[in-house]
Amino acid sequence: MVFVPGGTFLMGSDRHYSEEAPSHPVALDGFWIDRTPVTNRQFKEFVNTTGYVTTAQIVSEDLSGTLTGALYAGSLVFAPLPHVTDFGDGRQWWTLMRAANWRHPYGPGSSIRDLDDHPVVHVAYRDAAAYATWAGKELPSEAEWEYAARGGLDGEEYAWGNTLTPGGRHMANIWQGDFPAHNLCEDGYERTSPVTAFPPNGYGVYDMIGNVWEWTSDWWSSHSTFGSHGPWQVSRNPRGGSEAGSHDVGAPQTGSPRKVLKGCSHLCAPNHCRRYRPAARRPEQVHTSASDIGFRCVARLRPGARSR
Repeated sequence: MVFVPGGTFLMGSDRHYSEEAPSHPVALDGFWIDRTPVTNRQFKEFVNTTGYVTTAQIVSEDLSGTLTGALYAGSLVFAPLPHVTDFGDGRQWWTLMRAANWRHPYGPGSSIRDLDDHPVVHVAYRDAAAYATWAGKELPSEAEWEYAARGGLDGEEYAWGNTLTPGGRHMANIWQGDFPAHNLCEDGYERTSPVTAFPPNGYGVYDMIGNVWEWTSDWWSSHSTFGSHGPWQVSRNPRGGSEAGSHDVGAPQTGSPRKVLKGCSHLCAPNHCRRYRPAARRPEQVHTSASDIGFRCVARLRPGARSR
């Protein structure tokens, strides 16, 4: 883990998507954060030790009405239709694939062989929280995650500065080309990448941008979190949203409640999802898992012997 010293920063952004606004001051105490997303190797140790079974490996009535549904054990895999006609309809590139799970990230026949150092995927919120408890840690709040992602560069666009590819160098695993049809793979990766494949930020933390979306502990709200304070009052250590309000995504309140995802993934592209920035955020139903969703943990006290 890496220690992130406490401080005050401007959370959110007024320059991009409406759910990132308003930008507002937040003060945080210091905390420890995983140097990388949780890897397949680490998650495998957890499963082998505890016998844990992930959400994607279970058929449950609790999933009825959610994006993943309750038809069979499986998870969402990126598999675009030959011709995408509606960029507002994720079903045109996401498929609920039978038997897709963390051990089989692209469905039957796939495996995590040679992917020990890649981030674990197909983890629902329950799975991430269970791992964190086992490891003696917690999932980060949205504010903690964003502060750590900025690496000390308060107010800048990216985790490394204001230029997406400084000097032509790719700083994160995101999509190059025309999403979802053509990935030019200029950064060297079509899917996930090893968690230390790209440079760390100013705090020495890897992969805060790109590769996989990451769960936070905050319930979703349609604006960047400032807790019970007004947008220009400093909020200290905020924990955002509420379960009841987490359905607020401009759609009927169906399916499971939503938590905040941060960081974007290897599927974020300039022509579709410009969320490869610390301020970016999106909602995800807590029962949903996908081939581009992972997580990392924090410790709000100095980690002890069980820290990984």
